[in-house]
Amino acid sequence: MTEKNQGTPAPERLQPSGLVRRFLSRDKTPVSVLFLSALVGLGAGLLSTLFEIAVHWVSEQRTEWLRHEISNMLPLWLSAFLISALLALVGYYLVHRFAPEAAGSGIPEIEGAMDDIRPVRWWRVLPVKFIGGLGALGSGMVLGREGPSVQMGGNIGRMVSDLFRLKDKEGRHALLASGAAGGLAAAFNAPLAAIMFVVEEMRPQFRYSLISIKCVMISAIVANIVFRSISGQQAVITMPQYDAPLLRSLWLFLLLGMAFGIFGVVFNKLVTMAQDMFARIHRHDRRRYLLTGTLLGGSFGLLLLYVPEMTGGGISLIPSATNGEYGISILFILFLARVATTLLCFGSGAPGGIFAPMLALGTLFGTFFGAIAQQLFPELGLQPGMFAIAGMGALFAATVRAPITGILLVIEMTDNYDLILPLIITTLGATMLAQVLGGKPIYSQLLHRTIEKEKMANREQSTVVNT
Repeated sequence: MTEKNQGTPAPERLQPSGLVRRFLSRDKTPVSVLFLSALVGLGAGLLSTLFEIAVHWVSEQRTEWLRHEISNMLPLWLSAFLISALLALVGYYLVHRFAPEAAGSGIPEIEGAMDDIRPVRWWRVLPVKFIGGLGALGSGMVLGREGPSVQMGGNIGRMVSDLFRLKDKEGRHALLASGAAGGLAAAFNAPLAAIMFVVEEMRPQFRYSLISIKCVMISAIVANIVFRSISGQQAVITMPQYDAPLLRSLWLFLLLGMAFGIFGVVFNKLVTMAQDMFARIHRHDRRRYLLTGTLLGGSFGLLLLYVPEMTGGGISLIPSATNGEYGISILFILFLARVATTLLCFGSGAPGGIFAPMLALGTLFGTFFGAIAQQLFPELGLQPGMFAIAGMGALFAATVRAPITGILLVIEMTDNYDLILPLIITTLGATMLAQVLGGKPIYSQLLHRTIEKEKMANREQSTVVNT
């Protein structure tokens, strides 16, 4: 019996060490790249979470300065203007002087880097985007922190690749994409939406492979764990939990989606028009650029005093709108006003994103639409907040052209899983109509403009040298 047992080894699959060896022998993904993707997620999660905390701190400090210090020496309105102007100046100066690629959202830069047509200079982008973003967002401008978080996360991915001297091209690409996913997962506490954003929105640049998918998932998970460990596990937006609407009311959600499909195409065109307008104003001259940005930032300091609803990224505005704090006419006026302020801030080239402002716009118009639907069809038992949630996903889908990401993002941010069907209908209607109207995804559009401007600048420079 003993000899028989000695001659028959225990099956390897029953041993833990055997399972590991079996997995490693069958899985062709380099373990080192998977480990590095976790490291990227850790870095992206920490940086994005610290960025959020720092933005809140700067905003609170600005308010404290106004209340206790400067208001004793200067009029309140002048103090508010000067503080926000100074904060905005920091952001615009750092971008123009040290890292022009840190202007705006930064997501087009990551997409270009994934396509090997844009460089990633992490050593200058990371400090400029972090500090410059603090200045721009802290001044009260209508900008979001998700764009900077995605760009900083992508730069963390490239930094890790460089520091560990990773030569494999596919591995470097995977870590870049992993950083972008980690940044978004930490920015919105939405890991599934972050994974889908890279896979869906960045589909022209993302190289689908098993290693890339694994790395993106690992990074998003680790980054989200870091965020939740520091900031808690609650949803980013505190909203009521809505029951699923009646099936006979779903046509209203399709109608809302079609309205956002039209607006999404118009909005994307307005963004490029705003960028062209600011380019004509400052003519790429540093003094004019800084003066324009400083005056714009100071103006938002005044708005913070008198009309705070028109300032900031808008995430804090969403619960107020959905809880019925504004009448129908005020909702529409706020929507139009924030369209204008979003275009001014994002078009100026300030280091900040457009994700959060778009979600706020979707909420305002969705709530406005829902309030009207509630009055016209009281028998359906509709609540305006349902349309607010659907509107967030619809505007995102119409402008970014990533409907699945929009659905997941809104569900994870609001914890309203029962609204998934109306969300799908609304985002599908918005996406299809935007495509029929010839609209282009906003980030691809911005990347194309950046490349074209760079080519024009190179041609002008070569012409000057030749003459």
